[in-house]
Amino acid sequence: MKLLIMSDTHGDEDIIERVKGYHPDAYKIIHCGDSELPYTHPSMQEIERVKGNCDHDPNYLEEILFQVNGDRVYVTHGHLYDVKNSPMKLVYRAQEVGAQIVCFGHSHVLAAEYIEDTLFINPGSLLKPRGIKEKSFVTLTITPTHFTLDCYDDNNNLIDKMFFER
Repeated sequence: MKLLIMSDTHGDEDIIERVKGYHPDAYKIIHCGDSELPYTHPSMQEIERVKGNCDHDPNYLEEILFQVNGDRVYVTHGHLYDVKNSPMKLVYRAQEVGAQIVCFGHSHVLAAEYIEDTLFINPGSLLKPRGIKEKSFVTLTITPTHFTLDCYDDNNNLIDKMFFER
């Protein structure tokens, strides 16, 4: 099962459409907030999406939780959990909701870490990356034994690959 995960596009509807087109086989598409587009914008349709600190449409939720093949996926932007300083508040929230996968943004830093049996993924930013020069998004392939995270630039060039045993 493959998830396509992006964040922090800050009003760039064209990049959202382009990235959606790169991986049409994705089971779900996730946007971790700060799209700065209306909730009902055509580019945001058929996307699991949350409210970032720059999103002002009241229809966005601060967090969502859904199942993928028995795994609980928790999505939030991250600003409410102070993710720029420490992952711990988000780790505690993941434990509260029983998540095996957490997707978040806010820091614009591409990162992934396996903490206490939960995979935490920040896909970076498709507009203003920090820490690397590439604008980024990720795909996550979920199997019963491992997670594979493929990190791409905005032209769909692979920039990193990470494996996490479950």
